[in-house]
Amino acid sequence: MASLEYLGMVPFLLLIALAGIQLGLVAYCGEQAGTAARTAARTAALPAPDGGKAAGKAAGEGAVSDWLTAHITWPEYGDAIKAEATVEVPSVFPGVHLFGDVSRTATMPREDTTR
Repeated sequence: MASLEYLGMVPFLLLIALAGIQLGLVAYCGEQAGTAARTAARTAALPAPDGGKAAGKAAGEGAVSDWLTAHITWPEYGDAIKAEATVEVPSVFPGVHLFGDVSRTATMPREDTTR
């Protein structure tokens, strides 16, 4: 009889475990988006030929794990480079997407080349 009670709890325990894994994925994607934004902004702030938006976009997209995709945009202003990275959060529940994309921004001053 006790084994039947435990068997009835297994789906609930599995659901709780999967929810914990999903929350961990959301946090990990947020960290990866922050890394991509910082890398893109830092690289784009460098003077030519090493810097620029194209180099920053490639560096930011390359900074995330291979199984994630980062999209870099440039809401630029003033003497600083601002990069925004967006990463889609994968779902552990097939066909159910409870979370949208995670976005992070980073701002870096342009590299001073006059010295």
